[in-house]
Amino acid sequence: MIGRTDVEAAWSLIRPHVRRTPVIELPPGFVRPTLHQPVALKLESLQVSGSFKGRGAFHKLLASKVPPAGIIAASGGNHGAAAAYAARALGHKAEIFVPTIASPTKVARLASYHAIVHQVGAVYAEARAASEKRAAETGALTVPAYEDEVVFAGAGSVALEFAEQAQFDTLLVAVGGGGLIAGCAAAIGEGVRIVAVETEGTPTLHEALRAGRPVDVKISGIAADALGASRIGVPNFEVAQKLVAESVLVTDDDVRRAQRFLWEELRVVSEPAGATGLAALMSGAYRRAAGERIATLVCGANTDPGSVA
Repeated sequence: MIGRTDVEAAWSLIRPHVRRTPVIELPPGFVRPTLHQPVALKLESLQVSGSFKGRGAFHKLLASKVPPAGIIAASGGNHGAAAAYAARALGHKAEIFVPTIASPTKVARLASYHAIVHQVGAVYAEARAASEKRAAETGALTVPAYEDEVVFAGAGSVALEFAEQAQFDTLLVAVGGGGLIAGCAAAIGEGVRIVAVETEGTPTLHEALRAGRPVDVKISGIAADALGASRIGVPNFEVAQKLVAESVLVTDDDVRRAQRFLWEELRVVSEPAGATGLAALMSGAYRRAAGERIATLVCGANTDPGSVA
């Protein structure tokens, strides 16, 4: 199981290729009248390729020997964009497989990075199977979306960076396949309370923690394109089971309200997954302790801006 030193090494390797994203401190009562402590908000939505995924993609490519066939990735959209961006930046070919539910905005972003895009299957698992078949045919390097310790060590660098920029006791993290939360927990979970946030339609980690093992989950709802992994990654779950303190669920309406809040109050565009952590605070799904200093990530912005205005 990876730990903080692995994340620190990943951060050192990728630092020249990714952005140091800004942090906004929201004053007491700004998010909810009953929140009497500031809330630190990290705008990882401003990361290269539009989400935190750029960190893991760069780490995988920099830490691996990429063959002439290039790289292949399967994604709901954000990981594919990150892998395509990193491949272009480092001079490699890229083929990206996405399900048919991937948003047109994300598919257009993939094409803009000169990747060959395949839309296959109704859900991520079907796109992933197609990508694995293609990788076996071509010999390309597979860049997993989340079930890879190299990938989530890179993702966890966001937690180290955040901890340099703000002081907090608790970090709320949106969960899909579990790469981001596993990386964050490995990086700072020994000293910071890590809370998983998922929508009711994408409760992959929530159900795994309840069952005590990864289980298949039926995926639906507003965040399915980004948080739509139907089963938590095995190495991700091992980290989460040890270091994640709590798992909470929010509704699609909670997420929509958080997206609108980010736009109307801060002029920050967020996709549904990016607003999920904040939705837990606004809705009261996560109830803080007295004096608890809270932080969360806006982890992605790959959406049609008109959908949040």
